[in-house]
Amino acid sequence: MSHDNATPPDETGPPRTSAVVVVLAMAGIVVSLMQSLVIPLVPELPELLHASATGTAWVVTATLLAGAVATPAAGRLGDMYGKRRMLVLSLALMVLGSITGGLSNSLVPMIVGRALQGLAAGVIPLGISIMRDELPAERLGSAIAMMSASLGVGGALGLPAAAFLAEYTDWHVLFWASAALGACATALVLAVVPESAVRTGGRFDLPGAIGLSTGLVCLLLAISKGGDWGWTSGTTLGLLGAAVLVLVLWGRWELRTPHPLVDLRVSAHRQVLLTNLASTVFGFAMFAMSLILPQLLQLPESLDYGMGHSMLVVGMVMAPSGLVMMAMAPVSARISKLGGPKVTLMVGAVVVAAGYGLNTVLMSQIWQLVLVSGVIGAGIGLAYGAMPALITAAVPVSETGAANSLNTLMRSIGTSISSAVAGVVLAQLTVTIGPVAVPSQTGFRVIMGIAVFASLAALAIAAFLPGRRAPGEATGSGESTAPSENAPASS
Repeated sequence: MSHDNATPPDETGPPRTSAVVVVLAMAGIVVSLMQSLVIPLVPELPELLHASATGTAWVVTATLLAGAVATPAAGRLGDMYGKRRMLVLSLALMVLGSITGGLSNSLVPMIVGRALQGLAAGVIPLGISIMRDELPAERLGSAIAMMSASLGVGGALGLPAAAFLAEYTDWHVLFWASAALGACATALVLAVVPESAVRTGGRFDLPGAIGLSTGLVCLLLAISKGGDWGWTSGTTLGLLGAAVLVLVLWGRWELRTPHPLVDLRVSAHRQVLLTNLASTVFGFAMFAMSLILPQLLQLPESLDYGMGHSMLVVGMVMAPSGLVMMAMAPVSARISKLGGPKVTLMVGAVVVAAGYGLNTVLMSQIWQLVLVSGVIGAGIGLAYGAMPALITAAVPVSETGAANSLNTLMRSIGTSISSAVAGVVLAQLTVTIGPVAVPSQTGFRVIMGIAVFASLAALAIAAFLPGRRAPGEATGSGESTAPSENAPASS
């Protein structure tokens, strides 16, 4: 029996429910903040860590790879052994990684620390799964939207904070601050969030975890490092070929094993499959903003389109988009309640496309970039609230953690592809300032156009989703396994 059934709703139930939502959203913000932690330091890392620029690039890549490996495993382990338990473990690994980074003055321990931080990437899908288990139906939609929005909020708010600390304090303070926030989030989770009684049991699919991790590492390495190694180099093509081979073999294994890491039959369900495809495309569109706006703000004023500002100003310009994402969480839930999360996703895609369309003509003043980032942030907030709602409504309760983790992973793959594509385009379309080649205004506009196309592609994919009610009003294939609090909603 869930906590909500055991507690009278007019006494301590709603405050407890609200506290669970706030704490889980805070944990999501802390983890997503960690991902933007080193961005202000990237140009200075070779000097700070006494290493080459090629070597220090692994400080960012290690977090990406660790997150890709950890996210699906954390979701499945949470379904099997307890979602809060895995949430606490993920946050503890982030704290350990932050402490390691805070103590680092050379490359290897820094990479280890950043990899440990990346292992916390499963916190947001785990939080969404806990919400499904613990919250009453009428609260679930807005809570999921807020938790999902925390992915963008932490990154947007973390950038100005990290830039400020990097500019005015010792750079190690960034990691100590991350450790402190992670410790606070861990303590609050232990104090407020109950452990779910919903478990799948069975054995953990270790061969499946190894196979998926190997395939993803090969794929993401090729995508993230292909620009440095050369897209037609033997290393890049070999990794892409290995990724395809390993993932095909992994898929065969998952279809045959009785306790798969990812239930591919559930993942092939129309609503789950199309939502994951839309998430990948949308992840591409979302990340383009993070690649374009900082460069426009930092390029020298000698260029007609450059503004010559510091990273701190970049953070201040992009911070409002995070606040807009959070503000859109209840709006996303409201639209989903009225028309279903399919409609919300489609509206979000249109808003993001409009934001990038505006960016093609509004890119010469700070206020214009604040406006553009706010519009794009609003669209992302709407769409990111709808995606986990679509997934949650279509899978059994016992698959919630694994299914949402896969959806989060698909978004991450989309952002990685976005970074690679943007790098290729901006490297080809350049202008020269003295001996240095920098991206041209045409290059930025091409990226914006691609982002518009990606957003409209997500809209087209979403149009083929079946019409569904919001989570809590109906469950997909999981009706028979739904927790008792869903019963009134389906009666």
